Amino acid sequence: MTVAGINKICVVGAGNMGHQIALCCAVAGYQVKCTDINDEILKKAENFADTYLPQRVAKGKMTEEVAKQARANISFTNDIKEAAKDADVVIEAVIENLELKLKIFAQLDEICPPHTILATNSSFIVSSKIAPATKRPDKVCNMHFFNPAMVMKLVEVVKGPHTSEETAQKIFDLAKDIGKIPVMLKKEIYGFLVNRIVQAINREAMYLYDMGIASYQDIDTAVVNALGHPMGPFRMMDLTGIDLAYYIGMERYQESGDPAAKPSPIIVEKFIKKEWGQKTGKGFYDYTKK
Repeated sequence: MTVAGINKICVVGAGNMGHQIALCCAVAGYQVKCTDINDEILKKAENFADTYLPQRVAKGKMTEEVAKQARANISFTNDIKEAAKDADVVIEAVIENLELKLKIFAQLDEICPPHTILATNSSFIVSSKIAPATKRPDKVCNMHFFNPAMVMKLVEVVKGPHTSEETAQKIFDLAKDIGKIPVMLKKEIYGFLVNRIVQAINREAMYLYDMGIASYQDIDTAVVNALGHPMGPFRMMDLTGIDLAYYIGMERYQESGDPAAKPSPIIVEKFIKKEWGQKTGKGFYDYTKK
């Protein structure tokens, strides 16, 4: 079953978030085209689909019929025009860079049919900053998935002042239809719901670490064993990407001019060293032996 008026979905960005969002939609029965300018990333995305689906079947988590249909539903291309030309919904999942997103949304606005909804998976950038790049601001909103998108259930749907009720509701319904648990934010706010709470925890954790009060391992241990979190803030940053933490901090600093918004010195150091967490094999923790 699909949401009325939504049959074809385009996902722009085939990285870790993008290709998993695309596969979520394909498993739910939508025709999905995933696009990226990087052929190597596209190949990795296609390999993920080719390995993940059979693994789910082998574990008894998915029938062979569903897996076969899901693989038939998804395709990968480096041609954004081919991917988006007949899409009913586009979900943008590129890096947290406003200039890049503005460029992509302007391009999508030219390519897509007038009815197409343009959603951004941005973790922090509100869609009111992106909508002016299009001639359809009423059809622009945030649809924020969590990493890893195949596993995490929550999706934050953010209705900007420009977003129509119909657009917000359709994206909310789409999230439910692909097996997610959506929440609706009726107003834009920096960081949305979850990341505002996470950032408050991370700021305090980084402060305690930077001041030499405790090691990052002990801070993680305390948060897991006292607060019941599945993982501590440093392990979480390794999972979501230390590069993302850097980009978000810099974006916030450039927007506010508040020096306190700058990323922690250890985040800057790890960003420069490309110790970005699990994706590079090393962050706060070492993943090269796994």
